[in-house]
Amino acid sequence: MPLKGQQTIKNGDMVPAGDCEGAGQKGGELWDSLFIAFSMYSRIPVPRTEWSSEGMRYALCFFPLVGVAVGMIMGGFFYFAGWQGMGETAFCCIGTALPIILTGGIHMDGFLDVVDARSSCLPRERKLEILKDPHTGAFAIIGGGVYLILYLAAFSGLKDGGFPAAAGVYVMERALSGWSVVSFPKAKKDGLASTFAGEAKKKAVQVSMVLWGMAAAVFLVFAGGILAGGLSVAAAFLIFWQYRRMAVKEFGGITGDLAGYFLQLCELGMMMVLSLLL
Repeated sequence: MPLKGQQTIKNGDMVPAGDCEGAGQKGGELWDSLFIAFSMYSRIPVPRTEWSSEGMRYALCFFPLVGVAVGMIMGGFFYFAGWQGMGETAFCCIGTALPIILTGGIHMDGFLDVVDARSSCLPRERKLEILKDPHTGAFAIIGGGVYLILYLAAFSGLKDGGFPAAAGVYVMERALSGWSVVSFPKAKKDGLASTFAGEAKKKAVQVSMVLWGMAAAVFLVFAGGILAGGLSVAAAFLIFWQYRRMAVKEFGGITGDLAGYFLQLCELGMMMVLSLLL
């Protein structure tokens, strides 16, 4: 997958990343990391910046912040639709499509690739080859269709109590996915997951993911109640455990596609719990 962004403009001049010194350099790296996270994992406009090793050190630390932005936009849509009296069919269809539009489909792409690979029932090496294959198989199309139908059903069940609680889903799933990228074994040495994990400050990412995850869990319980919020968090960790088990057993570790696969399943599972209980 090509990396976006070439150079950053600072004070009106084109400057390679890392040209500043001391505290200024550190601050510049963090801004670069923030912009890299948003430009990689969303279609939300941010200033262009160079994809340097310095900037990528902390990019994953800001991954859940993308979820905060998505959650705020989804919450805004939820209340706007109610204010405008939007029809239920339009509301559910737009609510299903909007998270994919906001992320550019990067995680759904991984989901479809993994569905294709797992459905092949082939040895590990062939499954990894399928993940790299740019062609879309029949199982990916079927899996994507089923996923969207289930997500639409879950979103339609959120009703009036769905937001703001559901906004926490977009943060929790990214905290767990980001933690897995730097902590789980890798299926291969190249690829998106290995690139980000190799450049990342592992301890900083792990600590930040824990803090983001704790904040999301508290928010879900506070906004959705102990039962709905607590069970949605429990569902996220159950899916997370199964994700690691499956990835290691079937692929020998995780890849960027598998991280996206988990994120989409986690989102669907948590939304289904909230739709049933709120």
